[in-house]
Amino acid sequence: MNAPAQSAPNVQVVLSDCSATDAGHLFTELCRHFDSDRGADDAPPHDTEGSRPTMWTGTFDTSAPAGTPDAPRPPRLSGPVKAEVQGEPQAVSRLREALEETFTVEELGHVSGDQEIELELRLQNRAA
Repeated sequence: MNAPAQSAPNVQVVLSDCSATDAGHLFTELCRHFDSDRGADDAPPHDTEGSRPTMWTGTFDTSAPAGTPDAPRPPRLSGPVKAEVQGEPQAVSRLREALEETFTVEELGHVSGDQEIELELRLQNRAA
């Protein structure tokens, strides 16, 4: 007898085209919603001054709410941030919904596989 397939709750998030500070703000926001391999205060270590492309990564367990949705929201982003998110479709959808609570989320592209989906998103501050 076959057991029903369980969805994989982890979503890999890769941030680029942003400062270390903005990456830290985004990871802090996601840690308000989900358990992660990053701590809520685990800021990216440094900023690069445009010398080389830099990316920051984190993995978020969308099945494990972090239990801190009432925590203070992070400061505003200094500009748009590009995020690539990859995981099982339901898990990616939960993570995107969490981002949409705080940011304007624009889908730039997507690739659907047999078991996973990858989205390229642009995240910006909501209009004041």
